[in-house]
Amino acid sequence: MLTPLSLTPSFGFGDRFGLATPGHIAAVRGTGLAPIFAQQSVRENARTGRTPQQVLDEARRAVEAAGWDAPWGADADHLKSLDDLAPFVAAGYTFFTIDPGEHVDNAAASDPFAVLQEKARGVDQDQLAALYLRPDEDQPWGRFALEFLLRAAVKYGRAIEHTVRMYRRLSEMKEDFDFEVSVDETDAPTTPLEHFFIASELIRRGVRFTSLAPRFTGRFEKGVDYIGNLVELDAEMARHAAVTAHFGTYKISLHSGSDKFSVYPLLARHWGKRLHVKTAGTSYLEALRVLARLEPALFRRMLDLARERYPSDRASYHVSAEVDKIPPISADADLPALLDDFHAREVLHVTFGSLLGRFGPELRAALVKHEAAYRDGLRAHFKKHLDLLR
Repeated sequence: MLTPLSLTPSFGFGDRFGLATPGHIAAVRGTGLAPIFAQQSVRENARTGRTPQQVLDEARRAVEAAGWDAPWGADADHLKSLDDLAPFVAAGYTFFTIDPGEHVDNAAASDPFAVLQEKARGVDQDQLAALYLRPDEDQPWGRFALEFLLRAAVKYGRAIEHTVRMYRRLSEMKEDFDFEVSVDETDAPTTPLEHFFIASELIRRGVRFTSLAPRFTGRFEKGVDYIGNLVELDAEMARHAAVTAHFGTYKISLHSGSDKFSVYPLLARHWGKRLHVKTAGTSYLEALRVLARLEPALFRRMLDLARERYPSDRASYHVSAEVDKIPPISADADLPALLDDFHAREVLHVTFGSLLGRFGPELRAALVKHEAAYRDGLRAHFKKHLDLLR
């Protein structure tokens, strides 16, 4: 049943061709995690040439064919403007992820105090002080000082107001939905104290959100495991978990969750069942693994184009792969190993729009031809993810 999932632990599966849902269903059965089978951002739809309605219809057909009768969701991902809402509402999506990143003032974290004060004109500082300054109150997420409070208000104030506008417009269009707020695509990590401020301000303004996605410390790059100090991440997550426990009304959400195997145990430890994980590109990479194994000539052509396009296509992503570090492969039998290489994975991941633009029909035909191999590959790959969250 397509429905909002509320606080049920959930997992988002991205599907860029409309062929991955059978493998996702095979992986998620029996895990206790509620799946989001239709998940696509405006950016992904633009690059794949699909519409919100197509994405949802293809997921629904696979759900019906598999006899899946448990709740599942559809995520309109990374919505940035009021105009983004209508096509997803009309299609019947149940989960709406708001990305107000363009309204975040990243410079506010380091502006000279005089500049900060100028930017803070119009901010009701007395009201903020009354709400947040508790000089004798220590909390696990930290304690506000006036300067930090002003920095948080300037950094996130316009983003919060934009999120409120998105929520109110969506509430006029749809009665029941999951609402996620994503601040993970910012220049710096979201501190636990900033997390507290964002959640508190949204709640104070009447926004009923199901989940919130902060940007954690370290690097959560596309399609590869976590890059950073896991001890530091563990300590930071404990403070973020204290914030979510304080409010008790929403889940934590991990974006760029593909292949973050070292992080999943920390996520499960700190949030238990109050979590949502979002993946997208890893299903696409598993499709390329099928090609590397069974259609090597097509895979080699795609890899050549990925090398060519990566310098420009990487501009909209936080990635660190280098084309020159992709291992040279001569024998076709060795091609699938590239899907385990850091540099090859990221280069292939972020160039998906260019590759689908050139090779989309051939890729889709190959996946239809090798349907069972793709389904089984997805099942095995996502089992690695889901088993760590149980």
